[in-house]
Amino acid sequence: MILAEMKPAARKPNPALRLALIRQIHVYLGVFIAPSLLFFAVTGALQLFSLHEAQPGYKPAPIIEKLGELHKNQKFALKPARASKPAAAKPAAAEPARKTPAWNVAALKFLFLVVALSLIASTVLGVWMALTYNRRKRVIWALLAAGALLPALLALA
Repeated sequence: MILAEMKPAARKPNPALRLALIRQIHVYLGVFIAPSLLFFAVTGALQLFSLHEAQPGYKPAPIIEKLGELHKNQKFALKPARASKPAAAKPAAAEPARKTPAWNVAALKFLFLVVALSLIASTVLGVWMALTYNRRKRVIWALLAAGALLPALLALA
């Protein structure tokens, strides 16, 4: 009679298993978005100092211009050059003097450069750790490839 009245003890979820699942999901998501994170960190660092745009005395490499356009406007192709209409000769306007940014703007740009470089280093280390310490290397490689190929295919479509 006593045995019939006893209920089986309720099983408590194992917190270690839950943490392992969360960690595995984190690894999978991190590896999938790593290529995009690297892209935005690199192109964002270039844009901090306007290295993606032509300036007097500076012409960026075409790939830098294209990557900047992809970062800003989600288009890989450069904007076509406008055909200029023949117009009456205008007097040459003096080029406006380039204003030097205030010290706080320059300091903020360098701080954001450190942030971008840290994000690059952190992302590369995270991918390395995922490949080194995970048993499912094929899944990691597949997610890394998908994270690189999917944005590239969508950008070029």
